[in-house]
Amino acid sequence: MSEKISRIPARGTGKKNKGKEVWAVTKIAIATVIAASFAILFLMPIVLTITNSFMSSSEISANYGSVFAVNENGGKVYIAEKVNLKFIPDMVSFSQYITVLFKSPEYLLKFWNSVILAGPIVVFQLTVAALAAYGFARYSGKIRSIIFFSYVILMLMPYQVTLVPNYLVAEWLKLLDSYWAIWLPGIFSPFAVYLLTKFMKRIPYSVIEAAQIDGAGEWQIFRRICLPLCKGALCSAAILVFIDYWNMVEQPLILLSDAETHPLSVFLSKINAGDVGLAFAVATIYMVPSLLIFLYGEEYLVDGITYQGGIKG
Repeated sequence: MSEKISRIPARGTGKKNKGKEVWAVTKIAIATVIAASFAILFLMPIVLTITNSFMSSSEISANYGSVFAVNENGGKVYIAEKVNLKFIPDMVSFSQYITVLFKSPEYLLKFWNSVILAGPIVVFQLTVAALAAYGFARYSGKIRSIIFFSYVILMLMPYQVTLVPNYLVAEWLKLLDSYWAIWLPGIFSPFAVYLLTKFMKRIPYSVIEAAQIDGAGEWQIFRRICLPLCKGALCSAAILVFIDYWNMVEQPLILLSDAETHPLSVFLSKINAGDVGLAFAVATIYMVPSLLIFLYGEEYLVDGITYQGGIKG
């Protein structure tokens, strides 16, 4: 009898559990609403740029003319009118894209300049970083610690701090006004080395030890064990490095004096002086590679940042 009585829940326990469940659901709903609000706020400029790229020049001028107006001296005009943020065009027009893609080859030239500058940096930075990270992860010592600490210090410095030394070195090597002045500092950037080193150090030593027992050498361990286990980190580093150098502005402005070699990121700021509609169209085209790479590698990006090492089941 006493056992049956002990199994009967106390009065009020059910109500407390229901109250906790309701509060948990309420917290989730509030957090979802807040996250959705921030997502909409952050996505609004992108959506606005894409939709406005399909507007005609007259419609853009009517909605945003006061923002881009200039006086006789070339200075900006004080905005006294309200700007009309419009997401849906009155009439869809592809004239901006026709001009950018077919009538004005200079825009596509700048686009390919961006590809030529960013592509080799991503490929060779990951190659150098993977080899360096394997060395940092496999071996220890004072020299190793000093070199890795130097990498961390350089990574913490913004590029503007090292811009003058890079300029002086490029001038000494006679690399100014060439792509090598951009490529070399980018290829040996410390960011990917730091990320991959921290990732490789989390690989259990028992896995490497088992490979050594089976007769695997250092190159086989690096190629068949470390690289496959670091696939998420490699993809994460590739995405972050590409976005960083795809949007670079200071390096081309300082190290490349010829405007014909500048990427589209530098050229975008100069389009507003001519046609605002073209600026929207070119900005939309310029966003496509970054968006595609991010959407394709989103899973790897999250996996590479959150993964704590070891072999996944």
